Parts: sequence; structure tokens; C-alpha cells
Amino acid sequence: MLKDNRYILTSCFKLFLCSFVDIWSCCKSVIYYVIHQLIFEKEGVYLHTNAKRSNQDTTIPGFIRIVERDGEGGEEETKFDPGYEPDWAVINEWGFSLPLSELYSLRRARFSLGRNFLVMTTRGGDPLPPLHFHRGGTRELLKAMQRYIRLAPSPMDGRLFLAYPHDSGALSQSFDELHLFDDTSADLVSRFIQDPYATTFGGFSKVTNFFRGALRHPESPLGNRSPQDAHFPHSADEEPGFELINCVKLGPRPEVKRGKPLDNWDQFLDPEGRVTDPQKVKKLVFRGGIVPSLRKEVWKFLLGFYPWNSTAKEREDILRVKTDEYFRMKVQWKSVSEEQEMRNSLFRGNRSLIERDVNRTDRHNSFFSGNENPGLALLHDELMTYCMYNFDLGYVQGMSDLLSPLLFVTQNEVESFWCLTGFMDLVHQNFEESQEAMKQQLLQLSLLLRALDPELCDYLDSQDSGSLCFCFRWLLIWFKREFSFEDILSLWEVLWTRLPCENFHLLMACSILESQKGELIGSNHDFNSILKHINELTMKLDLQSILCGAEAIYLQLTNCKELSVKVQEVLGLRVPSSFSEESPNSEPTETDTLLAQSEARGASSCQPFNGRTPQQTPPTYP
Repeated sequence: MLKDNRYILTSCFKLFLCSFVDIWSCCKSVIYYVIHQLIFEKEGVYLHTNAKRSNQDTTIPGFIRIVERDGEGGEEETKFDPGYEPDWAVINEWGFSLPLSELYSLRRARFSLGRNFLVMTTRGGDPLPPLHFHRGGTRELLKAMQRYIRLAPSPMDGRLFLAYPHDSGALSQSFDELHLFDDTSADLVSRFIQDPYATTFGGFSKVTNFFRGALRHPESPLGNRSPQDAHFPHSADEEPGFELINCVKLGPRPEVKRGKPLDNWDQFLDPEGRVTDPQKVKKLVFRGGIVPSLRKEVWKFLLGFYPWNSTAKEREDILRVKTDEYFRMKVQWKSVSEEQEMRNSLFRGNRSLIERDVNRTDRHNSFFSGNENPGLALLHDELMTYCMYNFDLGYVQGMSDLLSPLLFVTQNEVESFWCLTGFMDLVHQNFEESQEAMKQQLLQLSLLLRALDPELCDYLDSQDSGSLCFCFRWLLIWFKREFSFEDILSLWEVLWTRLPCENFHLLMACSILESQKGELIGSNHDFNSILKHINELTMKLDLQSILCGAEAIYLQLTNCKELSVKVQEVLGLRVPSSFSEESPNSEPTETDTLLAQSEARGASSCQPFNGRTPQQTPPTYP
């Protein structure tokens, strides 16, 4: 009977946050509509809207209540008629309620500004608006809640609490329903990615640590601790337990300096033209880039147009075959008649998008400036030919940004096209309609940033910016719009080395965000102003300092012995379990065939090239 009573009580408790606007009608409606016993009440609780800070309505004052409702009747069982139509538009916009039985997790934090806030997440995975306690009271609220539910701290994040009923049987059942302890536990995050795009962005920023915390078995020693002992230490401070907790203590961040660019290519070639030490070349490029006069040659190796172990004679054969293949594809789309095009909506759509984007791509660069510019014509033709090369993907906005630097450096239609295909092999998932790859990268960026700077993450969470959606453009086209054209040439050749890890572009994003932390938090930016500030960083960032910061972040994280598994996977230090059983063998590429044909004709032998850059051991840094 006790178990049933607890279940009824749990389902009968509500959390209310109501705006002080029209507070009388709000309070009357609440009292007579649903409240039978007031358990807890705290004023001085605020919602922060996304309006500009100069607007006095930015902070909406209100109160939070825990109330008990007798019986099992729903909210619609009301006997009260106020005699007028309440202003429910106001209440519905800023007020909400939540049964404690539907509370999934609760995150609490405090910035350096001293403002405390809570973020509650429902069992449906939806975060409620952050509740800002300007007058304290969070400790008392959590104590009141623990009369009816169990708040278990996450072992990975001391600020995150998971809500369970007091009934241990229900707790065990909840873990069974989540399948956290079977072979599919590694796919827990991927199941949430199937949510709609906007919901995924909003939810993941606030429940990331839930997934890690939920993997702890409830019978672990931490789970048996008393709630008061575990997370309510005695202190004279009104808000004890709100220290900024780093779950993993990172060591000092090393100082990093950039090296000299690669300026002598011939020293790496043997008498037959093979590159003798590709890994050393990549390390030099990563540390210092390439001098402009060598980019045209070295880029073709970095982007897979030429295999590192090919001879000069073999590269001539590859270029000849690839030139024929390119112009065959180009003739295909050029031979489409107007009548045919009228019956092919996909072809028309690609052509329309390409013509529109080409006319606004890097027009400030002399190679693409002015009307009737041959550079624009080449840009157009190569993108149209790519639609013939990759029918499934076709053309997606942003691909012109990737091609223009390649065409500028190579000054060659065929070579720049095949360099583009190599570049797209690295980033093609960014342009897929499902956007799953972009959502995954934003989630990985959130994991890295939370490991590096929990305070910054908490601030972004409180301003509904924890999804990091303002970084979308950075990751989509690899910072093309954030740095100058010349800087992009230097940045991309560094990223193409795939050193020190394949996700170094995410560390670049972390470096940029950390460089802006003082401005974001110190100026008290909200959602709109955060987005505005990030967009205004264009052409204002110093590439060399950002690169040094990203490399230093990598070294700091990899030197940490207690780094979480997920962060290790992002950094390439651990193979994700979902890929551990995949075969390492890959199908031979067309380049393999060309090399085999060259060998058959009596060319010098060379090692077969599998078309992919193998996973390399991170470079040793001085």
C-alpha cells in the first residue's frame, strides 16, 4: 500500500513558475484550480528572455512552488469559476508546470557573476527554460523535492542530478527500460539524434552529461550515499554546493609556438619522384604550413589526387586519365538541350543554385572579380561537372566556397576539380540533407568544450545557446567565412594533414570560443547578442594564435589521465565501440587501378595505395 501511495503522491506534485504580470489572476487560478496544499514557495525566480539587455522586460520575475494535489483527478477537474476570462495568454507564455514524476534530470550551476540557475529536463528529453535564482533558495528547493523523489548525483558531473522515484523497484525498472547495461548502451546517444533537428539542438546541450551519469549502476557506492551528505555540505554560504566543479582536473595548458613553413619540396623526393617521408611532410605542414610557391604541388598530395608513393611517371599517367574523365563528365552536362533541361527539375535546380552562388563567391579576390571573369566561368563549370560526378549529392550551397581556393592555387580546371573531390571526401557528410554529421559534430564540440571550460558551457546553457548552433557555419565550410582568403589557404592545408587528430577543426572552434569567453560572460550577452557577436568575429581573428591555442588544447587534453571515454573518442585516442569490429580493409580505388596499369607497362614498382590516409600516430611535439 505504501508503494501505491508513493506513486500517487509522486504523480500529484507540480512545479509552477508564474510571471508577476497579472499575478492576482494567476494566483487565484492556481490556488482554486489545482492547489490543495502548498509544500514550498520561493520568490525572486526569474526567466531571462532573448531580448536585448537594454530592454527592461528582458528578465521576467516570478516564483516557483511545489504543491500537492489531493486525489488522482487531473487538472481539468476544476470547480472554480473566477467569473471572468483570465489573461491566459500571459500565463501560457511565461508560466509552466511539471509533475515531479516527469522530471528526468536537473543541472545546477553558478557563473563567476554569482547568479545561480537551474535547468530541468523532462523525461521526454526537453529542457525547460533556465530558472535564475537572484535571491538564493536553490538548496531549499532541492531539499523539498527530495521528500518525494530521489536526486542522485552523476559521478561524471557534480552539477548534474538524475531524478528517480524513492521506490527502488521503479528505479531498477527505469534502468531496464533505458537498456543502459546491455550491448546497445553505446548507441544511447544515437537514438536521441533521431529527434527533430531543432529539438536535438535544444535538448543535447542540456542533457549531454545525463548519458554519462546514467551509465552508473544504482548500487554503486556513490548511489548509496545520503543525499544530504553527498551534495549539501554545511557552509555559511546561503548556496553551498554551488562551487564550479571540474569533474576531471586538467593539467596546465602547454605553450605552443608555430614552426616554419615547408619550403623545400625536392629534399623529400627520391630519384624517381616518390615522397620518401610523407609523415614528416605532414608534420612540417601542420606546424608551419607551406610556402605559396609549393602549394600547387603539395596540395595535390594532401587531397589524394596523387598518392604519396607514386613516381613522377605514374603521376603523368594519372593526370592524363583524370583529364579525360573530367572532360567526359563535362560534355555530359553541356550536351543537355534546353528541352531536356525543362524536363529535369534536379538539373535545373543545381544549375540555378550554382549560378547564384558563383556570382557571390570571393568576388573581392582579383581571380574572381569583375564581370565576364574567366575564373567565375571555371568555377561554374567545375561545380556543374561535380553534379555529374556525384549524382546523389549534386550541388549544395557552400561547395563553391570550398572550390574557389583550390582553383585559385592550382590555376588549373582539371587539377582543382580532382582536389575538390578529395576535399569533399573529407566533408561530404556536412552537406547531406539529413544533417546528421553536423549534429554529431556539434555534439562532439559540446563534449570538448564542457571538458575544457564548464563555466563557459553553463553560461551558454543559461542563455539558450548551449547547442552551439552559432558554430554551424564554422564546421560546415571549415571557417571559410571567418578568416581572410590568405589565412584560409594556410588553415586548410593544416587541417588536411589530419594531425594531430581528425577532429582538429573542433579544437579550432574551442580555441575561438575560449578566446571570446571574457567578452561573452563579462558583457552579459544573451542569445541574440551571442549570435551577433560570433557573426561579427569575421576577419577579426588571428589565425596563428587560434592554431596555437587549438594545439595547446589538444596537448592539455591528451595529457589528462582521467579523460572521459567520449572525449577520447573525439580526439581519436580511442576507437568508438561501434567501429571496433569493422574490417580495416577497404575496396581498391581508381587510383589503385591506374597504378596497377602503370606497373603492368613496366613502370617502377611502388606500394599499392588504398586511397585513404591511414590513422597516424600523433606527432611528437617538442
